Amino acid sequence: MKILVCISHVPDTTSRINFIDNNTKFDSNGVQFIIGPYDDYALARAIELKESLGASVTVINVGLAETEPTIRKALAIGADDAIRVNAEPLDSFFVATQIAEHAKGFDLILMGRESIDFNGGVVHAMVGEMLGIPSLSPVMKLDIEGTHVKMAQEIEGGKEYVDASLPLVAGCQEPIAEWKIPNMRGIMSARTKPLKVVEPKSLDKLQILKKFELPAPKVAVKMISADNVGELVTLLKTEAKVI
Repeated sequence: MKILVCISHVPDTTSRINFIDNNTKFDSNGVQFIIGPYDDYALARAIELKESLGASVTVINVGLAETEPTIRKALAIGADDAIRVNAEPLDSFFVATQIAEHAKGFDLILMGRESIDFNGGVVHAMVGEMLGIPSLSPVMKLDIEGTHVKMAQEIEGGKEYVDASLPLVAGCQEPIAEWKIPNMRGIMSARTKPLKVVEPKSLDKLQILKKFELPAPKVAVKMISADNVGELVTLLKTEAKVI
């Protein structure tokens, strides 16, 4: 069995976000980058399947040279080899197209339910459509029996249990697996594992980024005495405007 895991290179959630060039470009100075947390779940489940079924695991990332430390971490966790599509991830369609170009021949394609930078949550569906195979997300449980996959996915108000046949695409989230931390042996072996750099498939630019905007800063909290219901109601009407 061949498994492809798609990983994103995203800022750590504790990073301070700023923009430069008149708010048209993300300022990466001093920012710590990580594997997307949902992609980490996908990778962890792929490694578990590798250990239980003897599968091979390839990771793919669409990004420039600065993403290679993130890719090497995935190799240290247990992936066998990696592909880096040498391009800036411009938008979801661009990323999905590049992944689909290299995903042919894989039995199972795993990725996070969404990246935590743009939170689009559509790449898995696009890849499935481009390859003509099923895609499901968010997948909370995934087990393989022969060529069949048994999954649980989150739906509003509960869970849905789904059976499907390979090949397929799954967007993963907790608790599909527990994150894995690379050990020293994995870190050393990652240095020599194959990392293939390929040029992107040419595409017309479908969208243009005009500018970024930071959310409005949080306002100070107003404390209202528990016995002053009238003031609370007035503030909810005049300031919060929720009633």
